[in-house]
Amino acid sequence: MQFASHKFIVALSLFVLLAFLPQISNAQKGEFGVRFMPTISSLDVQSSSGGQISGDATVGFGAGIFLGFNFSDNFGLQGEAIYSTLNQKYTEDDVEKEIKLEYINIPLLLSFNTGKLKPVNFNVVAGPQIGISVGSELFTSDGGDPDNEAVLSVKKGDLGFAYGAGFDFGLNAARTFRLGLGFRGVYGLIDISDNSNNNSTNSYYVLDKAHIKTYSAYLGVSFLF
Repeated sequence: MQFASHKFIVALSLFVLLAFLPQISNAQKGEFGVRFMPTISSLDVQSSSGGQISGDATVGFGAGIFLGFNFSDNFGLQGEAIYSTLNQKYTEDDVEKEIKLEYINIPLLLSFNTGKLKPVNFNVVAGPQIGISVGSELFTSDGGDPDNEAVLSVKKGDLGFAYGAGFDFGLNAARTFRLGLGFRGVYGLIDISDNSNNNSTNSYYVLDKAHIKTYSAYLGVSFLF
């Protein structure tokens, strides 16, 4: 059932994209921009006994670029490439631990705007996001317990649903150079934990059935062309 829902989301996104493709050549404006995106993440962490542990909210780093096509002043489509570090701190048996994950995220978003060339524009975006794992590390305050070693292992790919809202402001007379700020959330649709490589009886996985959930603020600039 879960796999079927993922296929439905991808198929629906492709259908919407194909429906809009004939209009791209008639787009009023293209848009290119860069953004800084501090990110708070939420991960399900497992203890050595198999219980769940509540972690502390930790701010990670994010930055990206985006390219958009505006079919009109009100509707558009944008693709993005975002580098994100996701951190989760927690304590187990008085030992402090921190999980660090690194991803390249590629969302494809439909956007609704109140007026792309207005002095102030409010926008809402939503769509699928593909994540590519480019690094993962587990840090402990004392080097860990050699008799019960924690193992961090994640899958190479992730799929999520991205959503958000924000404002952008025209900074020049033509309103083509714009300052943007807003919120972006992502809800992970698949389990990122990879529990297929652990053969040791003295080790355990710190992630089990983990779905990434992130909440970001963003600040950036863009150019309409």
